[in-house]
Amino acid sequence: QVQLVEYGGGLVQPGGSLRLSCAASGPFLAIDTMGWYRQAPGKQRELVAAITSGGRTTYADSAKGRFTISRDNALNTVYLQMNSLKPEDTAVYYCNAVMRGRYYWGQGTQVTVSS
Repeated sequence: QVQLVEYGGGLVQPGGSLRLSCAASGPFLAIDTMGWYRQAPGKQRELVAAITSGGRTTYADSAKGRFTISRDNALNTVYLQMNSLKPEDTAVYYCNAVMRGRYYWGQGTQVTVSS
């Protein structure tokens, strides 16, 4: 069974930084796209950033210039470096992996930006 485990959430002050990581494990051959989504209370889940196996990246407008997504294909791990965090970045962040057209999700990690 494919599993995605996230690390790195927590409480940070506005303007601060956090780094999320997500490791995939299980019986699979290759991961196509890996990404991060987030869901704030009362809102729909939204894409934050995604990266293909070849390194092509996509960012939400709200993340451009502040967040950086990267991945280590050998470790089946994706990272999200978040800088200049704002209170509106507060949400549960979910790791996502796409394999052969199927979507897999992590359990989510809480990120809270507050003074």
